[in-house]
Amino acid sequence: MVKLLNLNLPSYSKLVSFSHPLTRPFLSQRNASTITTMSINLRSHAFAGNPLRSRIPNRVDPFSPTAALETLKSRILEHTNQSLSPSFKVLPFRNGRPLASSVNGDTWHLGWIGLGELKGLLGAGAELSGDSFVYLGSDSEEDSVYWAIDVSGERGLGDMRMCFVELRTLMVATDWVDLNAMGNLAVAGHARALLEWHNISRFCGHCGEKTVPMEAGRRKQCSSESCKKRIYPRVDPVVIMLVIDRENDRALLSKQSRFVPRMWSCLAGFIEPGESLEEAVRRETLEETGIEVGEVVYHSSQPWPVGPNSMPCQLMVGFFAYAKSLEINVDKEELEDAQWHSREDVRKALTFAEYKKAQKTAAAKVEQMCKGVEKTHSLATDFNVESGELAPMFVPGPFAIAHHLIYSWAFPDQNVNSDECPSKQPSGSVSSL
Repeated sequence: MVKLLNLNLPSYSKLVSFSHPLTRPFLSQRNASTITTMSINLRSHAFAGNPLRSRIPNRVDPFSPTAALETLKSRILEHTNQSLSPSFKVLPFRNGRPLASSVNGDTWHLGWIGLGELKGLLGAGAELSGDSFVYLGSDSEEDSVYWAIDVSGERGLGDMRMCFVELRTLMVATDWVDLNAMGNLAVAGHARALLEWHNISRFCGHCGEKTVPMEAGRRKQCSSESCKKRIYPRVDPVVIMLVIDRENDRALLSKQSRFVPRMWSCLAGFIEPGESLEEAVRRETLEETGIEVGEVVYHSSQPWPVGPNSMPCQLMVGFFAYAKSLEINVDKEELEDAQWHSREDVRKALTFAEYKKAQKTAAAKVEQMCKGVEKTHSLATDFNVESGELAPMFVPGPFAIAHHLIYSWAFPDQNVNSDECPSKQPSGSVSSL
């Protein structure tokens, strides 16, 4: 039976938020008098704001990746006192799913294990190598070093309080105003991205020889003496844009056949080699909808470690794109449909009562999974929890950057840096995200 650690991650509250002006040249004359700024709350992006990412010490520090790994190995081999400094917290993963616990249905927790449980795993055959065991970060104040381990080939972990849960399910189940929960989700996303990257980079792309982990799994190197190519974790950049018709006060939303019925979202596409972000925005918009884009304005970005397994982590880079032409010509191989929507219709689609209902439903499902009452759900089922039953159309929930792009345009005068809980907003209004 796995003992759940009472783990307090480093504070997630010391994050940066900023606002930037979208000045009159980007707005229609009709709206320029009422729209002055659009604010962006960086804390609101799922998988962003990892509290461990800012705590990577230099290599001579005992909490550094290499030094901490050597200490951990000696602690295991020599069977030394588990209470010695530093303490080690390990997050197990199975087939890309982190170990999680939930006891009350309101929130979930990561299933960190300690040195004793780790020794049990290693005795059962799990490996302490950089391909399956990676450094996540450390906190000298907490006197702790954090790791992730892939135990996909092992049995036994998990009990009536804990189970391995699909990361997308945890994403939907996370209360977006709970800073600790958002921090836990960011840690789990970072860990999954690293482990998945190791899974797909076992051989050197230059010479074909095996790769070996370096710096406790934070990078790899070719094992060939004649090559020794350094390999760093892969990130696939994606542009995601809300195309705006400023003259008619409309936004372009699209849907794909794989989407939940009635869900509309932003256009998006991968960046091609030798292409700038702005060029990618214009090219993707033209290819998918036939619309020409002029002005391109940066909004924010979001790590996305829940894409295809062949892509350990995408970086979603969000933009507002201002249309030069308005006639839509949809590429049916890319999209099912694309339409202009008025600001009023988009505001109606941002139904936070439904988003909160979806979050609570997903959180309850996580609890049932951990109790063994319900099996883990597929991607499609995860997204079906926000079915939009009460609305003719809806947009992705607050876990997606698409939501924040759409919301920023629909409610440009909202103070999105406010910490006020959405449930306390007046009836019919939208949370300040």
